[in-house]
Amino acid sequence: MSLESEVDLPGEAALPGVLSEELHAELVLFRRDLHMHPELGNQEFRTTAAIKERLERAGLKPRVLAVGTGLVCDIGEWDGGRPMLALRADIDGLPIPDMKTECAYRSTVPDRAHACGHDVHTAVVLGAGLVLAELEKKGLLPRPVRLIFQPAEEVLPGGAADAIDCGVLEGVGKMLAVHCDPRVDAGRIGLRTGAITSACDRLEIALDGPGGHTARPHLTTDLVTAAARVVTDVPAIVGRRVDTRAGLAVTWGRIESGHAPNVIPQHAELSGTVRCLDIDAWRQAPDIVVAAIDEVANLHGAKSEINYVRGVPPVVNDADVTELIREAMTTRRGTDSVESTEQSLGGEDFSWYLQHVPGAMARLGVRTPGERTVRDLHQGDFDADESAITVGVELFTAAALLDAAQ
Repeated sequence: MSLESEVDLPGEAALPGVLSEELHAELVLFRRDLHMHPELGNQEFRTTAAIKERLERAGLKPRVLAVGTGLVCDIGEWDGGRPMLALRADIDGLPIPDMKTECAYRSTVPDRAHACGHDVHTAVVLGAGLVLAELEKKGLLPRPVRLIFQPAEEVLPGGAADAIDCGVLEGVGKMLAVHCDPRVDAGRIGLRTGAITSACDRLEIALDGPGGHTARPHLTTDLVTAAARVVTDVPAIVGRRVDTRAGLAVTWGRIESGHAPNVIPQHAELSGTVRCLDIDAWRQAPDIVVAAIDEVANLHGAKSEINYVRGVPPVVNDADVTELIREAMTTRRGTDSVESTEQSLGGEDFSWYLQHVPGAMARLGVRTPGERTVRDLHQGDFDADESAITVGVELFTAAALLDAAQ
């Protein structure tokens, strides 16, 4: 049954697939439950069970991924013909404390929080699945849609690679995702064609050498100075060995060395990230960064041991799929609901899917309109305006119907 035979197309009447107040209230409670019980990557057993139970209650047949957490669930049956549209959510939390002291649904797990909005992403894809399942029962979903609830997005190189190995892309022709953006008002999305995130790798360094008394630094390898020079000199060197437009940046998150003020230590450790706007420069990054570290360490007589952990490439939004999201959002909420967004230096393992199929990610506004405080991602006070759940659900359902009509 074609979409056109059942509903008017955009501009004539609203598409079906809007979210009822009752289901919105349920999804808010579902999101809050996840928010209170965050689980780290590859440990999302409770989260997986909760999603599975709700999908099964709707008459669907979700399948837990072979890695033990995460699920895949089809709305309708794929007949092997035209590939499906897939909607992806990530389900893991972060190893940081929840600092929202006045929040009734703050995390109950010490040093764990949903501070990146994955609980919102999960509620959005779950809600879209429930709405699409109802449309499918009524004969209003012309093509099947796949839901992917992916574990371990925060664990480099990302749980997406494991999900792909589990076969989630079999029969999929394109993919959609959203990511919470606390800089964008609820009711709006940020959209961009091309790269919308950056590549991200992890860097761990150990420096070693003979220490000694601070009265005689000339008889030692001054590891504190060596580590300090690695911190300051390596980013500068790296920035001069690639095109500056590539945005290759080394940023440190930890440096540790020594125990006493008058003792030059024998060991120092540093860790940080390597981020890059350009995928070609990202491919060269390990050689460039490692060479720069070795040069600086050798200059100061320190032995370096480097663990360069490959992360994720940039998320590169396909032009046609980006246009599908734009059309879906404007159909639901008008042309003013879409704003242009910049390329972020954040990493996202949704990029691994896009190495195989075209897709696009939109930034889902979660800031309460008029609110001046911006609660940034990966911070303990992060929260979201829960009206964004309805926006995300209706965006995805519209995209599924418009894609089927094309």
